[in-house]
Amino acid sequence: MQQIKIFKNIESELPTMEAEMNEWLSENGAKVIQMSANIAPQSTSAANLGSNSFSSSDVMVVIVYET
Repeated sequence: MQQIKIFKNIESELPTMEAEMNEWLSENGAKVIQMSANIAPQSTSAANLGSNSFSSSDVMVVIVYET
């Protein structure tokens, strides 16, 4: 039976997200059918209006897998 797993983090935390995903894949013995990702557009944070600072974008990875 196919199932999905969703991982979400911010772009500044990608190494942490990669480690979490690799650990989950290893522990669950999941057979990946499809993997897709999306990164939200960067936007100026409300706290930084008037400056050139951008907040980190959200990153989402969706894995379709079988166990």
